[in-house]
Amino acid sequence: MAASSRSSWHCCLVAFFLLSSAAHGQLSTSFYAASCPTLQLVVRATVLRALLAERRMGASLIRLFFHDCFVQGCDASILLDDVPATNFVGEKTAFPNVNSVRGYDVIDQIKRNVELVCPGVVSCADITALAARDSTALLGGPSWAVPLGRRDSTTASLSIANTDLPGPASDLATLITGFGNKGLSPRDLTALSGAHTIGFSQCANFRDRIYNDTNIDPAFAALRRGGCPAAAGTGDSNLAPLDVQTQNAFDNAYYSNLLARRGLLHSDQVLFNGGSQDALVQQYSASPALFAADFAAAMIKMGNISPLTGAAGQIRRNCRAVNSG
Repeated sequence: MAASSRSSWHCCLVAFFLLSSAAHGQLSTSFYAASCPTLQLVVRATVLRALLAERRMGASLIRLFFHDCFVQGCDASILLDDVPATNFVGEKTAFPNVNSVRGYDVIDQIKRNVELVCPGVVSCADITALAARDSTALLGGPSWAVPLGRRDSTTASLSIANTDLPGPASDLATLITGFGNKGLSPRDLTALSGAHTIGFSQCANFRDRIYNDTNIDPAFAALRRGGCPAAAGTGDSNLAPLDVQTQNAFDNAYYSNLLARRGLLHSDQVLFNGGSQDALVQQYSASPALFAADFAAAMIKMGNISPLTGAAGQIRRNCRAVNSG
């Protein structure tokens, strides 16, 4: 990214920090100021180590937060393991999550590190929110003040995970409705989709697009077909970058890909296909600062979906299991 682009990318962040420092709902950016003042330093350092080991993990941690918030709200329910002995079924085996969602081990490590300095104080839900923010910022994207004070769920919902998480073949109307059901606007949808400027997707998720969609650049389709055979069940887990330009940098290149009909997923390209979001995609492609501001605002808004606060839920000792006793 050019120096001028980097400058414009960050120019709005001071204002956003001030705007987002106020409480959102029952959450507050100063929630742990007294009880765990070093929290954010610990989270950031642990996320940084994870990204140095595998840069792709940043995209996984952002996606983990998204998949948590869309099911029962931002309550860390996605982190709970199945417990066959008690017939407890979590969300990890839901179709959108199984063999796909990653980063659980990084959240575990953050939790262990936080417990060393602030035992029994910080929720796994808040750790997940902070890890998503830090992943974004450390990969070159915007930062924001994260409203905190979430507590952890003692329940999970496999059924909601299977119905409410949007799929890679979704059309625009389905996406708008699904995000709207969570209190997120079409603008939020288009901004949050920009997280696909980093990360990878499996062949099974984009096979139909590269072989059957017509709103796709032929050269791009040919490139992706090279690593994704047409036959279902063949190479399903082969990976391709969601952003063909700058797959390891959080920038606004995702939107210029859409303008060139190089969105990897059908659900990406529908944002620029003669519909209601075309103009916004063009604006984000032209203005890194606008995208940065809207992405930060949308992440804060998503993080405020049905949080457990006060006496609701619990502070899990282990993010993978409900506290016993």
